Amino acid sequence: MSGLDVFAWIVLIVLLASTVAVVIFLAMLPGMIAKKRNHPWAQAVTVAGWVTLFLGFALWPVALIWAYVDAPAPHKAEARP
Repeated sequence: MSGLDVFAWIVLIVLLASTVAVVIFLAMLPGMIAKKRNHPWAQAVTVAGWVTLFLGFALWPVALIWAYVDAPAPHKAEARP
């Protein structure tokens, strides 16, 4: 095995490791955003982010948008004097 072969293996391993790291980061991103923004359903957004990992990131934009959109506050009936 020459030095060039060793260098090629190192590059391949670094590329695979960085690809795995980016995929895991993208799966975690909607949940991290939801927790930071105190989303009422932060745990559900986190699960949606991880589920999209197994679905090929097809619904990942939906989970990311959901992390930014808060549920509307329920309207309280105003008491009249």
